[in-house]
Amino acid sequence: MDARMQRRVQRYGWDRAADAYEPGWKNSLADAHAETLRLAAARPGERALDLACGTGLISLPLCAAVGPGGHVTATDLSDEMVAAVQRNAVAQGLGNLQAFRADAEHVPTVADGSVDLVTCALGLMYMPDPDRSAAESLRVLRPGGRAVVAVWGERSKCGWADIFPIVDARVKSSVCPLFFRLGTGSTLPQLLQEAGFTGIRTTRLSCTLPYPDADSALEAAFVGGPVALAYNRFDASTRAAAHAEYLASIARYRTSRGYRIPGEFVVCRGTKPRDDSRV
Repeated sequence: MDARMQRRVQRYGWDRAADAYEPGWKNSLADAHAETLRLAAARPGERALDLACGTGLISLPLCAAVGPGGHVTATDLSDEMVAAVQRNAVAQGLGNLQAFRADAEHVPTVADGSVDLVTCALGLMYMPDPDRSAAESLRVLRPGGRAVVAVWGERSKCGWADIFPIVDARVKSSVCPLFFRLGTGSTLPQLLQEAGFTGIRTTRLSCTLPYPDADSALEAAFVGGPVALAYNRFDASTRAAAHAEYLASIARYRTSRGYRIPGEFVVCRGTKPRDDSRV
């Protein structure tokens, strides 16, 4: 799939997933989000850019951290996600957020050297050109500013990973052909280093994704996640078969408290050199 089509799939897929995303994934992604915010270490008065913001699970805590004297710009490829983060900011009484639709590989409305912090939590895996996104993050940062990026880890350590072949066997999802690549080995820190970041710190987290029952696990995987657009094309019998196959793939993680599915995340922080002649 060419880059333009991949972006189109991402845009309309996440439009479809927006309503179910936070109910399905907020608890499961909590450890990755907490580590992203810890490494970001946002301070009062700072200006931040949150790429692939989703419903605001990183953007809104950043708003609180930078306070009324700071500002957060939140962008996402999905119109529905942008609408969600705006609603959530209003609901929480946060007036220091601006949100708009943008491709994280190209954010021309954000000026060179204009922000102190860039975050991208669990969005970089979907981008056709993650190197370009890293370069764009470097561009908008002031010298000494920092970027924090989180991705899913190695496929073998993510117990929900069979969702992709299960869906692709029925209708090609084309979500991301190399979804787990950035979480393998030292790929993510190397990407940041090659973009020009220094002082790179990396955390690899082993986590558990909790779901109280089969219905909630299915809703997250098929409706609130990256295969939502393809899943929308399934008829009732196809959905039933895909559900059965997915539940079989996670059956070993079923407990008396529901499902406890293993997952892994990689979170990296890099700094823009103060001597920006390198950039």
